[in-house]
Amino acid sequence: MEKGDGSGGLDAQDKQVEIWKVKKLVKSLTLARGNGTSMISLVIPPRDQISRVAKMLADEYGTASNIKSRVNRLSVLGAITSTQQRLKLYSRVPLNGLVVYCGTIMTDEGKERRVNIDFEPFKPINTSLYLCDNKFHTEALDELLEDDDKFGFIIMDGNGSLYGTLQGNNREVLHKFSVDLPKKHGRGGQSALRFARLRMEKRHNYVRKVAELAVQMFISADKPNVAGLVLAGSADFKSELHTSDMFDQRLARVVIKTVDVSYGGEIGFNQAIELSAETLGSVKLVQEKRLLQKYFDEISQDTGKYCFMVEDTLKALELGAVETLVVWENLDIDRLTLRNHAAGEDKVLHLSKEQQAHEEYFHDAASGVELEVTEKVSLVEFLANNYKSFGTTLEFVTNRSQEGSQFCRGFGGIGGILRWRVDFLEMEMAEESAAEM
Repeated sequence: MEKGDGSGGLDAQDKQVEIWKVKKLVKSLTLARGNGTSMISLVIPPRDQISRVAKMLADEYGTASNIKSRVNRLSVLGAITSTQQRLKLYSRVPLNGLVVYCGTIMTDEGKERRVNIDFEPFKPINTSLYLCDNKFHTEALDELLEDDDKFGFIIMDGNGSLYGTLQGNNREVLHKFSVDLPKKHGRGGQSALRFARLRMEKRHNYVRKVAELAVQMFISADKPNVAGLVLAGSADFKSELHTSDMFDQRLARVVIKTVDVSYGGEIGFNQAIELSAETLGSVKLVQEKRLLQKYFDEISQDTGKYCFMVEDTLKALELGAVETLVVWENLDIDRLTLRNHAAGEDKVLHLSKEQQAHEEYFHDAASGVELEVTEKVSLVEFLANNYKSFGTTLEFVTNRSQEGSQFCRGFGGIGGILRWRVDFLEMEMAEESAAEM
């Protein structure tokens, strides 16, 4: 993780890469376990003093000297010393604060490995934390991953209601319930008025229940906990709710759109997200759908300005032809550098975890010599660190949307929109004929 320049002026592109790096860091730190309580998590907010933290660590060192267990005492003192050394690299707290993780973790092979990580987050972190435990505490980093805007959705029709939120590309169903409302009917006579009155009363009670639940879901600490609210439904219930006196005025003020959807429940929720796309333009899921739609359009129109799968995408990157590189953030492929000591040459392979279990990849096809792995790095990490050198922009996608899932399953989770048409088949044939000569 590089140290930020503290400018806070990251463009959307860099921010996306930084978010991915923090996600990856959180994942690896959460899984790490140590021996004893020798894993230090330290978060210093902006405008705090390095001297205050250094003094606090010196006090902690004094306290830790009294730990009875010798092994535990030495590992805690070692971790505190490492943390103090890291702090000496900074004369003052960076503009966005500082995060330090130090400790000794147990690797899968049962060996001990020392971990020292310090970085400035890409946006201000307003938490002060010092913990010495048998695991790293990453809860403070979660606030960095949250997209700033959270939108609420109420999907309401004659069969029931659903409450959900959309934040970044994460959609969540908070609550749903179904309702059985009487239908209109054609029985005449004196009962018609009574039935109509009962029907109106049930509808009225339903709208009241939806309005009351909306307050529970979307208001906390006396103010709305969402940046905007979208009302959706198939009948006129949503407009009835919006204009009703029972609907809390604090929520009525943040309603940004009412949309007509042809279904209720979760399908209606997905439809409402798409229909309110223009309004929620900044939301990640919508951007992801647009990006992938553009990518699929290139394929359906057969412009030739697209590539997919690892091999073709890397060829296109080498050519400098990729305008937008699209990668699934959890792509499970490693970039391995293999050395053939007999021939004195290196070759690079991109293999999934299953492929790495097969021996044939680690032997030279012609001579049968065993190849040594000199470097192994996740392909996503390699691209995140080097995409600028290929003159491309990098977009991460998830498999949460329908388009995202199709991209991950059918297109290998990696692809690109190209600047010009590239004929990969022709390139392959040219390479093969060159190899034969």
